[in-house]
Amino acid sequence: MRITLKSLLVATATCALAWAAPVAAQSAPTEAPVTAAPAVKDVDPALWVIKDADTTIYLFGSVHILKPGIGWFDDGVKTAFDSSDQLVLELVEPPAAEAQALFGKLAMDQQGKALRSKMNDADRAVYDAAMGKLGIPAAAFDPFEPWAAGITMSLLAMQKSGFDPNSGVEKQLTAAAKVSSKPIDGLETMEFQLGIFDTLPEADQIAFLVETAKTIDDTNSMMDKMVNMWGSAETESLAQLMNEGMTSRTLYDALLSKRNANWAKWISAQMKKPGVTFMAVGAGHLAGPTSVQALLPAYGLTATRVAY
Repeated sequence: MRITLKSLLVATATCALAWAAPVAAQSAPTEAPVTAAPAVKDVDPALWVIKDADTTIYLFGSVHILKPGIGWFDDGVKTAFDSSDQLVLELVEPPAAEAQALFGKLAMDQQGKALRSKMNDADRAVYDAAMGKLGIPAAAFDPFEPWAAGITMSLLAMQKSGFDPNSGVEKQLTAAAKVSSKPIDGLETMEFQLGIFDTLPEADQIAFLVETAKTIDDTNSMMDKMVNMWGSAETESLAQLMNEGMTSRTLYDALLSKRNANWAKWISAQMKKPGVTFMAVGAGHLAGPTSVQALLPAYGLTATRVAY
């Protein structure tokens, strides 16, 4: 089984990046170059709507981390958001103290076994080289479980390439909802999302970490390609690119199909409540044969693309 950064972005990036960001900030080089604000690039990601006589749900595919200067929150997306009574995300971030306690429980090796001691010599060499490219001491993540080290390494590589967790879709939507006093609800908990990775066998966690280390130089080009597909609403191509690393049916079901089924069921229940909801989940969940939209007809519902 090969678990890649693309798999991560399909799955638990919402909470994982929220945790890894401060860790990465502490580990990253302290002197950052001062750059001018980037010109805004206008993009038009895909948006769907599910409607009946008294209920509307807008369904939007998010990218959890973006470079600054991506102008997606306008036109049809902004109109849909402004008309909504509430915002629903994969996850509402818990208070910092609660999140730190959870990560202490899940992300750290409870037996005190050093991360690098879990690797064979060849994998350790690949890992050490990648850490060197990031300017981080090789032993810096030794207290972490392999999956947590892989996520943090991924974020460091993305930040080095100019991506900023504070520019991600969820961060911007959450800020806008707070300004307009919209209620914000989550479909899952942080413990559930992180548990998907934490319950992987150690060998698979190490495979994810080593694969991340091997592809560290490709982070910028891969992420730019994904964001370009998202921004131009190439949903099927994006799903294929994001999901290509998941060759295990068990992992695919855990990260995608089971969660999509839960969310389709949630939409069905929500359609019985009058009002307008803006729902944003990872873009990888909204394309392909097991997408959320593909599961809605079983409930007598249809998601229609919004033209804007």
